[in-house]
Amino acid sequence: MITIRREPGGATLHFERLNTVRQLLHRLDEKVNSVLVIRQGRLLTPDLHLKDGDEIVVRSVRSSG
Repeated sequence: MITIRREPGGATLHFERLNTVRQLLHRLDEKVNSVLVIRQGRLLTPDLHLKDGDEIVVRSVRSSG
């Protein structure tokens, strides 16, 4: 299972099967250039593979003000 924490807001989601960051973004209905995807403090590119047990932060980079 892959755990996703959305920022801002702090919502936590869990996904059973995701292979890549691109698949994650598709499931979240996010565009590649609208969020940062972070694992263990490192930015991930859309082509990188996700592993069972990953804890991922998806941080919005859009202005909300």
